[in-house]
Amino acid sequence: MFNNYLKFLGHQLQGWPQQNYYLFFFSLGCQVMTLVSSPITWVTVITFIGTTLGVLCVLAINAAKSVNGWLGILSAICFIIAGLNAKNYLSIGEQLAYVITLDVPVLLSANWNVNMASKIRHFTAKSWVVAIVATILVYLVSGYLIGQLTDDPRPWIDAISFSISLTAGVICFLRYNNQFFWWLASGIAQLVLWFVSYRQGSATLAMAVNSSIYVINDILAFTVSPWYNKKERQRLIREESAYAHKMGLE
Repeated sequence: MFNNYLKFLGHQLQGWPQQNYYLFFFSLGCQVMTLVSSPITWVTVITFIGTTLGVLCVLAINAAKSVNGWLGILSAICFIIAGLNAKNYLSIGEQLAYVITLDVPVLLSANWNVNMASKIRHFTAKSWVVAIVATILVYLVSGYLIGQLTDDPRPWIDAISFSISLTAGVICFLRYNNQFFWWLASGIAQLVLWFVSYRQGSATLAMAVNSSIYVINDILAFTVSPWYNKKERQRLIREESAYAHKMGLE
């Protein structure tokens, strides 16, 4: 059983759009250069591991592969440490929210683990309103509370990233392709947050570089990802159906 699961996870790392692999190796090169261009400390090493796993995670989501669950949990641990060191407390809450609303449910959900590409959905007008209102409410509440209860030096910037990312995680788990509008906004918000944190001496540049890779991935998703590209989705559905039949998952 365990060996079959390992084979399943290995299969989940295959069959991605080629552009995803190109982006990963480009990101890896950028992160290695960022790591060695500054003094290497335990924070920079943890950040390097987290950003590498984090990029793999978002690329797995882009490819509609459920291995993002394990990648998300492992990268979240690293990002929580980096967020705590930078006093970006809502970035910690953001990672915990991913684990609770996306990573763990994805690992337990049959809808994600068996031919997820065939279950992709689209927003209705009501869904748009609910998602936007929820994002605004979370932003106002989280920004106020984190500013009042902690010494976070950037509460409202932190809150923007948190609110968008939290909503995106929920939308992603519910299998709506509209999630990438939120992921794109989240990536931009995180880029601003971590760049400001870096300029203020609270974080390494690696987190800002990582956020820029996320933005590129989100833009890529609108073109080659099975979430939006019908041809790629049909290819993935055929491939996953054949694999599920072979493994007795259907």
